[in-house]
Amino acid sequence: MCNLYRMTKNVSEVAAWFDAVAAAGGANFAAEVYPGYPGLVVAEGAVRPMTWGFPLVLKGAKGQPLKPKPVNNARTDKLGTFFWRHAFESRRCLIPLTAWAEAEGAKGRMTRTWLSLPDAPLFAAAGVWRPSDEWSDCYAMVMTDSEGTAAANVHERMPVLLAPDDYAGWLGGPPDEALALCRPWDEPITIDRTGEPWAKNAASQISLF
Repeated sequence: MCNLYRMTKNVSEVAAWFDAVAAAGGANFAAEVYPGYPGLVVAEGAVRPMTWGFPLVLKGAKGQPLKPKPVNNARTDKLGTFFWRHAFESRRCLIPLTAWAEAEGAKGRMTRTWLSLPDAPLFAAAGVWRPSDEWSDCYAMVMTDSEGTAAANVHERMPVLLAPDDYAGWLGGPPDEALALCRPWDEPITIDRTGEPWAKNAASQISLF
């Protein structure tokens, strides 16, 4: 499952790429996006900052509220469940990214493997979004099986990647049409295995784009 991705373009570049309106006032987000932190999405014709992950509100042993957990991945086969259904039916978005990462290696020594599309400076993953009391607007990335793709050499699941011709169908098509787009990517994928440690301090990565 994807718990880290890279997005190195600024708001204006994303807006031009997706023929969308740039968010007013800029946006705070990092080149490396982690669950619970802000990222950019294309929703309702605009490039907007939102928090990555739907808040899952938890309670402690004595019933006290705990810090919400960001649920940042939505499995394709769970989109019809209560947690995701309304967002999938009425609030779909595009998640711009330049690469996504998976952890590989022995526990405690895992490194980052980055996956991207060849010669694509920017591409889109399917997403859903909704408003929340905890984090204002938030989004999640839709995931599918990676079987039959190059990504399967790294992880059994991968983001649902969308070709430009499918953007409109994902954003505004009926749910059954959108669900049909939730399939493994059948085009080439670039895999970059690095020596970078998997765990880094997400808070130190925040910058203004």
